[in-house]
Amino acid sequence: MTNLFSIVLFVATLAGIEGAFAQPFPSRPITIIVPFAAGGSTDVTARIVGEHMSRTLGQRILIENIAGAGGTTGSTRAMRANPDGYTILMGNMGTHAAAVALYQNLAYRPDTDFAPIGVVHWAPVMIVARKDFPAENLNEFVSYLRASAHKLNMAHAGVGSAVFSCGLLFNSVVGVMPTLVPFNGAAPAMNALVGGQVDYMCDGGIINSMAHEQSSRIKAYVIDAEQRSPLLPNVPTAREAGLPEFKVSAWAAFFAPRETPKAVLDKLAEALDLALDDLQTRKQLLELGAEVPDTADRGQQPLAALVRRDRARWTAIISAAKVKAE
Repeated sequence: MTNLFSIVLFVATLAGIEGAFAQPFPSRPITIIVPFAAGGSTDVTARIVGEHMSRTLGQRILIENIAGAGGTTGSTRAMRANPDGYTILMGNMGTHAAAVALYQNLAYRPDTDFAPIGVVHWAPVMIVARKDFPAENLNEFVSYLRASAHKLNMAHAGVGSAVFSCGLLFNSVVGVMPTLVPFNGAAPAMNALVGGQVDYMCDGGIINSMAHEQSSRIKAYVIDAEQRSPLLPNVPTAREAGLPEFKVSAWAAFFAPRETPKAVLDKLAEALDLALDDLQTRKQLLELGAEVPDTADRGQQPLAALVRRDRARWTAIISAAKVKAE
């Protein structure tokens, strides 16, 4: 009986020691993997929102840029991270919807290998060209493409990225197939466009092109949005310009590795929600051309539904275009 009592006491002591050392989440810095080069819309908005979340969570939030393969390299790294909430991913429409149809051997399944946290922002997309492109409006641009696509090239941020998928849809709607030129992110692609090294591209978030368009370093022909952007009032919407089929609905969102504890996901989702409700954070996002999701469109379940819906939509679009990643 004495031995049994000693064993029980020993186990209870160990449990007490373990409880004393256990710390609530988060007890150390959190890393957000951005699967694109620094400076693009996904990277910049992750930093803005992450800064506010760090204050709510009481820990530093670090950004790690892991570019490559249209965002799938960094996404794969995030999927394989420990499911403890200390490594999360800033994924987007490209990495979690279009990439499924483009990569036959994709290392992850967006709807089952990640736990959704919440949508960070919606990003109106825009078709832009080098400043000396010989077209002054969308009609002239489309006519020129149809006549000269075999001589033109289109920049993108890697096969599977939102920039690539957006451009693919535009080319499909217009009925052209130019030479595709890949970069390791939207920011490097935009730099090439500003430098006149490529002809045109689809900007997967107008943060990349807004300042360049405003200073006439590039030309903007059409924006996919319900109404004109107050930041770019001279750029017509796709519907206005007679191209209603050009509908992209680009977005970016936070994901965690599968099997991340629900309590941790809830804490991260709550911190994200507080960031999106913060007036200064919203102001920064809106000034960049991003759209803040409504409360009903935030959170884990709306994001899970969005991934399923967009995965089906982009699989159909990409399959019809008969495009695969090499």
